[in-house]
Amino acid sequence: MEEKKYDSYFEEEEEGLDVVALFKSLWDGRKLVLLITALFVVLGLVAALTMKRNYRVSTVMVPQMSSARSSSLSSLASLAGFDMGNTASSELSPVTYPQIVNSVPFRLEIMHTPLHYAKVDTAISPLDYQREYARLSVAEALKKYTIGLPRVILEAVRGPRPDVVLPAEEGAEGEVKPLVITREEFDMLSEIGRKVSLAVDKKEGFLTLSVEGSEPIQTAELALKTQQLLQDEIIRFRTEKAQAELSYVQARYNEVKAESDHLQTQLALVRDRSQNMPTTRSQIELEQIRTKYNIASSIYSEMAMQLEQAKMQVKKDTPSFTILQPVTVPTNSSNSRAKTLVLWTIVGFILGCGIVLVRALPKLGKNPAN
Repeated sequence: MEEKKYDSYFEEEEEGLDVVALFKSLWDGRKLVLLITALFVVLGLVAALTMKRNYRVSTVMVPQMSSARSSSLSSLASLAGFDMGNTASSELSPVTYPQIVNSVPFRLEIMHTPLHYAKVDTAISPLDYQREYARLSVAEALKKYTIGLPRVILEAVRGPRPDVVLPAEEGAEGEVKPLVITREEFDMLSEIGRKVSLAVDKKEGFLTLSVEGSEPIQTAELALKTQQLLQDEIIRFRTEKAQAELSYVQARYNEVKAESDHLQTQLALVRDRSQNMPTTRSQIELEQIRTKYNIASSIYSEMAMQLEQAKMQVKKDTPSFTILQPVTVPTNSSNSRAKTLVLWTIVGFILGCGIVLVRALPKLGKNPAN
């Protein structure tokens, strides 16, 4: 008896999930499906016509690093019986390059870079453009006053929060102070973080820089300025140690050169006096000055060689960049109004069908025999 009961139950379930009955229910509720779809078509038109155009620019480059130092050190170490492994591990790895792009100083530099916008005759920074010319789209306004309405009310009741200001105290020369960022700058930095990104291909060594913007020329300029700024930062990081050594050698070279020139002048004066009055005292003084000058001249020659080596080391550590895909002005936007309209239409159609099927499920689940 129980087996017959279960068989009867499954037969009722199969009859309740009849595909033909589902399509019949959809056909019967076609007016509601069309009404909901038409409503979403209208909403899609509004969203498509009021949305902001986004443009995307990508550039691919390969940093060419000098490996002469690491290879020579590895060779010497292998001859001595030591395994140094990866000697370049202490240098700036390309894996850390995205951290440079995401850093606050890098974004601040981008934020204050002048760019050309269609609404402005002269170049203006993204921060000034956001402050004076940018307006919210319909979709952004709806989001702000619907989902973000509690935050708007809270900020209106609480009032604008004052910006942080460092104490006006005179610190020591060279003292490092923290960066102070206003609320307006913080919002702009977050937007730049969403629009500027760097991807590193660890296997091939490619750097892919992607930039999004609201206008074709502005986006291309932003990508080009970001690419140049990234190259400068990479060069600065990789040559920082060599530049510090060059500065030290240059300062020492200038001191030795000044001392050598001074001793050379003194030697000439003593020689002139000793020729007019050839005394033993003048000869001793001449010999002392000549000894000092020879030592200073020898040091000067050595420092000149070290200075040239330091300059060569800076050039060795300075990477060059091969641009595989240059920055080009985009012709088409990354977001399409047609795609937006089609997406809203599909969502409306699916929603309408879902509502009709949900309303028809109780009728479909009943057994006609009952």
